Amino acid sequence: MKRVFLIVLDSVGIGEMPDAANYGDEGSHTVYAASHSKDFYMPNMQKLGFFQLDGMKVDKQHEWVKVEMPMEGAVCRLSEKSKGKDTTTGHWEIAGMISREPMPTFPNGFPKELIEKFEERTGRKVLCNKPYSGTEVIKDFGKEHIETGALIVYTSADSVFQIAAHESIVPIEELYEYCQIARELCQGVYGVGRIIARPFEGDWPYVRTSNRHDYSLQPPKDTMLDILKAAGKEVLAVGKINDIFAGKGITDMVRTKDNGDGIDKTLEYMERDFNGLCFTNLVDFDMKYGHRNDVEGYAKALSYFDKRLPEILVKLKEEDLLMITADHGCDPSTPSTDHSREYIPLVMAGNGIQKKNLGTREGFGDIAATILECLGVKGTIEGNSFWKEIKE
Repeated sequence: MKRVFLIVLDSVGIGEMPDAANYGDEGSHTVYAASHSKDFYMPNMQKLGFFQLDGMKVDKQHEWVKVEMPMEGAVCRLSEKSKGKDTTTGHWEIAGMISREPMPTFPNGFPKELIEKFEERTGRKVLCNKPYSGTEVIKDFGKEHIETGALIVYTSADSVFQIAAHESIVPIEELYEYCQIARELCQGVYGVGRIIARPFEGDWPYVRTSNRHDYSLQPPKDTMLDILKAAGKEVLAVGKINDIFAGKGITDMVRTKDNGDGIDKTLEYMERDFNGLCFTNLVDFDMKYGHRNDVEGYAKALSYFDKRLPEILVKLKEEDLLMITADHGCDPSTPSTDHSREYIPLVMAGNGIQKKNLGTREGFGDIAATILECLGVKGTIEGNSFWKEIKE
């Protein structure tokens, strides 16, 4: 193959992993939860074999779902080897690097000494400093932030240090500078996976803007992206992929405003004659719907992606491989608003790809190993290729 298009449907998990109870996620199944909505409709993913994945469940109201129909793609279900259920660990493992120790979380807020250093460096006081819903925290602390100029700092069950600020009080570039300061401070025992800028605007109860920006730890060792880049291949990043890998192994990147924009940007890259990988993250499933327990919104987002999938499929060239996957779950129907420890799907399409179900495989890194082999690049990553199993 000459080009691989790897699209991550952020948080679209397909059922609890065996150790889900250890993470408080017993019973989670993100796709099944979304299917409780009448707006859930994914006939194009169905054609590729999405609903024939191991462990797949769909609400019985959707009579259009036919699991016995012939598949037009190849599919498998993948379990996570890394410790955690975070965006960063999920993407790093997809790229062939397992995180054997979980990234630190702060269920009681960040330590006093860290907050004091952050306040000293930024010249602004801190509000909140505890786990919080991103939409609720600006409702509860937004007015005080506007009155005092203090920054809203909060976390979640994930390894994140989030900074919220109204764009009229803290200009977006200034907020990004504060995030870079936090990234410098959050190392070692404070080394959270991501620092996240969470700008908002308008009047109370306020709305978050599309100017979110993530500042991840740099992967501690080379991933599939580095190996491809070293081999002279292009690695094109769409959405927050560049942030997740801190730019490491990326040759070109573009930011996105929402899922629609992410699909548009991916289609634009499909028009480019390149040799390598286009790696896309579509974040709305997670950010806008999973974390807000919005079942209807989640279902509509899945249906929207499915509606636009034919635009991607028709642009695939003879030497292209399409891979659609996820990085974790975020079941919108559970009491928790955090990520869930779930299996992820992998749906593949392309010329010369066998139509088959590979069942369940261990480790997201099999995606990276398969991409390297199909692009003819040798390198050492943590995963096992199944390229020979799906290539005709």
